Amino acid sequence: MKIKKYLLALLLGSSAFLMAGTLGAQELPVEEVAEAVEAVADAIPFEDGYAAFMESPGAAFFTISNLWLLISAALVFIMHLGFATVESGLGQAKNTVNILFKNVFIISMGIISYALWGFNAMYPGFAEGSAGVFAMGSWFDVEASVAMMTAEYADYTWYTDFIFQAMFAATAATIVSGAVAERIKLSSFMIFATLLVTFAYPITGSWQWGGGWLSARGFYDFAGSSLVHGFGGFAALACALILGPRAGKYVDGRIKPILGHSMPLATIGVFLLFLGWFGFNGGSVLNADPYLVSLVFVTTALAAAGGALGAIFTSWIFLKKPDLSMALNGILAGLVGITAGADSIMPFWAIITGLIAGILVVFSIIFFDKIKVDDPVGAISVHGVCGIFGTLAVALFSDAAGFGIQLIGTLSIGAFAFIFSMIVFGLLKVTIGVRVSPEEEAEGLDIGEHGQEAYPDFANSSR
Repeated sequence: MKIKKYLLALLLGSSAFLMAGTLGAQELPVEEVAEAVEAVADAIPFEDGYAAFMESPGAAFFTISNLWLLISAALVFIMHLGFATVESGLGQAKNTVNILFKNVFIISMGIISYALWGFNAMYPGFAEGSAGVFAMGSWFDVEASVAMMTAEYADYTWYTDFIFQAMFAATAATIVSGAVAERIKLSSFMIFATLLVTFAYPITGSWQWGGGWLSARGFYDFAGSSLVHGFGGFAALACALILGPRAGKYVDGRIKPILGHSMPLATIGVFLLFLGWFGFNGGSVLNADPYLVSLVFVTTALAAAGGALGAIFTSWIFLKKPDLSMALNGILAGLVGITAGADSIMPFWAIITGLIAGILVVFSIIFFDKIKVDDPVGAISVHGVCGIFGTLAVALFSDAAGFGIQLIGTLSIGAFAFIFSMIVFGLLKVTIGVRVSPEEEAEGLDIGEHGQEAYPDFANSSR
């Protein structure tokens, strides 16, 4: 009975369109035909139409694609664990709880705020006359319909679309967290991160992925070298400039290294990020197309390996010793670099893209240290600088877009993130303050902000 009702709707719809073609547009306008077909479809319960679709020939590919995007969403979620472990490993032990707490807050807040506002702002939420610039969001929930839960929507359901994109949303704030670690007030960071993810990220995301002004001009950013990583990197730069360096980092014109407390933890984090990036880039194909998914996996892995080698040998030559932290950031630089063109840059050029990004990140980290911008994890260089390069690499190493629009696009996204962050973070500084007291910074944010230690047994035994 259910199948019969669904087929009846299809039959009525087909008949209506045939009548439109026979009688002519003046007698039966196409708009009226579409409305009539939609009315017939709406009269069928969701369960009936969905069941009918799942018995159709296209259901198999739809099901596989939908499952792949859900797996990809889970892989991107794992990246947040990677960010947490990288950041805490490269930080001092006395700030570990604070770093982990921020990452717990970021993913939780990111999912909720994206549901409340961001999702329907990015895809797309443009008010009339906005020219594809200022996205307006709303609650994401919709009443279940065949159109939203079958291939009529895409190769995935509305819900899968939301959860996959929600995993991306909090990444920008996670990038900022690393750059401002070990001296920021927790409450100020939580307010700033919420505003950044809820309002700023969906605006720039809509410029491209929501059919906004950059998309209309041919800009290309497959999975977010600029839209995710560049955005987060330049937001981090603004906050680091306002916040200032950690106490004791720059003394008498010299750079004093503040070493991370656990390189094993940082290494685990980078490999978790490497793993998650297969979902980050591979899921951005937005279906289970065998050729594209496999190509993206290969270019992602090759660029990461190229980035690692580029950073390893560059740091070895210029710093005189093979530096593990540089090697780890080289992997991440290669991954960020390939993200914009993972589906369009061929394997050989993916290696070159990663190699250049790995070299670039070493010099960028050294540069920011020389101008006294304190970034404990190298987030500004990895995500901001390499995000720009990765976006330009699309034009340099593929035919997906021209150099001019790629440059305009990446600079526009970075500038918006930087200016938004300077304004919001600057207002927080003059109102509630953004930095902990010198005493709290010296004691550690774990005790000052949370009243607990990450390694109490170790701390007690060392006293």
